[in-house]
Order: sequence, then structure tokens, then C-alpha cells
Amino acid sequence: MSEQVAIEGPEKLIVRTFDPRDQAEVSRLYVEGLLAGQIAPNDTGADIENIHQSYLTDDKNHFWVAELDGKVLGMIGVSHDHEEHTSEIRRLRVERDWQQLGIGAKLVETALTFCRKSGALKVVLDTQFERNTAMDLFTRFGFQHNRSKTHHGKELLEFYLDLYRTKKKEHE
Repeated sequence: MSEQVAIEGPEKLIVRTFDPRDQAEVSRLYVEGLLAGQIAPNDTGADIENIHQSYLTDDKNHFWVAELDGKVLGMIGVSHDHEEHTSEIRRLRVERDWQQLGIGAKLVETALTFCRKSGALKVVLDTQFERNTAMDLFTRFGFQHNRSKTHHGKELLEFYLDLYRTKKKEHE
């Protein structure tokens, strides 16, 4: 699925499938997430080192970047969870200077559209990043805070979205 989504306005943001030429920028966003404490210390980043194998060889997995004027400003991945009909949103990152401008929302929207098309009934995600903007983003899309737990001294927030329920509401 080589989907592209464009945001129209004074600037044009494109959300597109990861290309190997994006590797350096994706790795940079990943490392910045580590430095901001968004990633567990035991996270090896093996999926980031091999995005093609991790996200682009199975029809239920995918990885996108958000690009503006040739610069990668964000990323998101979807991975089929071990539970049947469940997908996981992973690696949502937006470059710090570009946060709160709708890029994260466009990435989540792209991922959720993919999850629906691939037959997922539930989407899960977790984050250690406890900023109101991240919480607002997830709740705006209908995610429910499932639980919080402490992991390596940091609070891990887990969210879920039942797609079959939100789909029904959209048609009512």
C-alpha cells in the first residue's frame, strides 16, 4: 500500500510510505524520542534499523513518514499484534519544532484508515510521553486510556480503540 495523504494549506505535508532513503531521518526521530524519555530503556530499536522487514513485508503492517518540502518531520508504524484482529500503533513521532500543527493527527488518521482496511477491530498503543497534547490527540480519535503502569521508573500509559464501535458511531 503506497498511500499518500496531503494536507492542503499554506504548506503541503505529504504522508507517504517509508522509503529506504528516509532511514537517516527516521533514525534521528527515533533517537530524539529516546532522549526525550519516550521509549523504554530496553527498547532495542531493531524495527527502526530494519523497517522494510519489520513493517513492509506483511499486509497487516506498514510504516509512513510525514514529509514537507523534502524533509521528514514525523513517522508512524502499524504492526499486527499477536491477538487476532488487533493492530498496534508504534513509533509515532513528530519533530519537536513541528508539534501541535496537525502532523501527528494526520499520521494517526493514516494509520487508523490502514487498520480499518486491513480488518483490525481493535487498535492499541502505549506511550511514556505524558503531555496533554499527546493525550488530547489520542482521545480526539476515540482512544480510551486503558491503564497506567510503571516501567523502569516511568509511567507507561496504555490506550485502546475499538474500531467496530467507532465505525458504528460514524454511520449513525
